[in-house]
Amino acid sequence: MQVRQTLARWRFRWYYLMARLGHATGRFNVGFMYANGQGVPRDDAEAVRWYRLAAEQGDANAQCNLALMYVNGRGVPQDDAQAVQWYRQAAEQGSTTAQCNLAFMYLNGRGVQQDEAEAARWYRYAADLENASAQSNLGVLYANGRGVPQDWVRAYMWSDLAATQGYDLARDNRDRFATHMTEAQIQQAREMARAWTPGEGYPQVDLPAGEVSGAG
Repeated sequence: MQVRQTLARWRFRWYYLMARLGHATGRFNVGFMYANGQGVPRDDAEAVRWYRLAAEQGDANAQCNLALMYVNGRGVPQDDAQAVQWYRQAAEQGSTTAQCNLAFMYLNGRGVQQDEAEAARWYRYAADLENASAQSNLGVLYANGRGVPQDWVRAYMWSDLAATQGYDLARDNRDRFATHMTEAQIQQAREMARAWTPGEGYPQVDLPAGEVSGAG
């Protein structure tokens, strides 16, 4: 325990030096260590200050964490609109965590007008980058027809991809979705999941004669 604390203090000093020299990564890490009380007493206001400096330099991790501070009202007054602003900046840089969180904000109308189609769009971006949480959530949207046409095959496919990564909730959802599907649809969804390549859209899988896929 003592060794860990000593190492954390040394890491903080090193990151603080980098931060004072203007390095965004150093500023992000100083913010992270203040936020989590690593190597220094926890100080949410200081965490926000350093996150903001790094975020303004374009650091996606800092933007995402600053957004979370606004969501939780840590070190700043709670402000969902500010959170959305910072999540969006990080999401546009390809942060799958930010993409998922931005999708959640759209889905629930937090800090932005509720827009299920926009939520589905951001979940899809993250899902295409192999984010298991996004794949699972996108599967649920397809199952319920929220922001996308209702489609059991795609609901199963996305859930199966997330389940393959060890996401237990997605596995449970996948098995539940299967109760609404024919054997041919389940087979199609499994083949689509096997053929799926990140960023390549939906693979084309031939259906048995007479079988109709879900909408979408």
